[in-house]
Amino acid sequence: MSTAQQVTEDKVYSALRKCMDPEIPVNVVDLGLIYGVKVAQGKDVDIKMTMTTRGCPLHDTLVSDVKRYVGKVPGIGSINVEIVWDPPWSLEKMNPGVRDQLGFGKPKLRFQIDYEKSMPLKQGRFIKQEDGSMILANEKEQGFMVNEAIVEFWKTCDGTKTITQLTDQFSAKLGMPRQQVEQEVVQLVQQLLESELLKA
Repeated sequence: MSTAQQVTEDKVYSALRKCMDPEIPVNVVDLGLIYGVKVAQGKDVDIKMTMTTRGCPLHDTLVSDVKRYVGKVPGIGSINVEIVWDPPWSLEKMNPGVRDQLGFGKPKLRFQIDYEKSMPLKQGRFIKQEDGSMILANEKEQGFMVNEAIVEFWKTCDGTKTITQLTDQFSAKLGMPRQQVEQEVVQLVQQLLESELLKA
């Protein structure tokens, strides 16, 4: 077997860097979701990965995306993806440069949004594709893969509710503690603002 066709960990990681998480526009490597890659006999690949949340509705999509990208590596044999929950994923596992770029881990950024006064207003449009995947496109026609929960939240941002009110509404709807929901809502608002899908 020529060395050109030898599958290496580096080649697998390069392929994984093309695979984006559908909820956060970051590849699975920089997001810290890949816990390990092992190559056996120069072709068979074992990948250990995790998800950002246990109930991640995009679980299966992400696994098939990983297999699809890694499957393009020349000389690849079998691809086995194992989902592990230990250690649990946290923002600390993200590539620090990417984390800062997204505004995670920078509390001061979040407080530029006044929870009590800011009334986020949705902008852009929602597109449901033939394969059932959902996209929010901003006015520059940049599309972002989203799930139903994000679309629903985006639709709720009609410019009449403050972030505090949106949090209350979602916490009641999801039956989840307000504190837990607030963090999610703030992160989501931050991401949607940066994607130009909301105006604060």
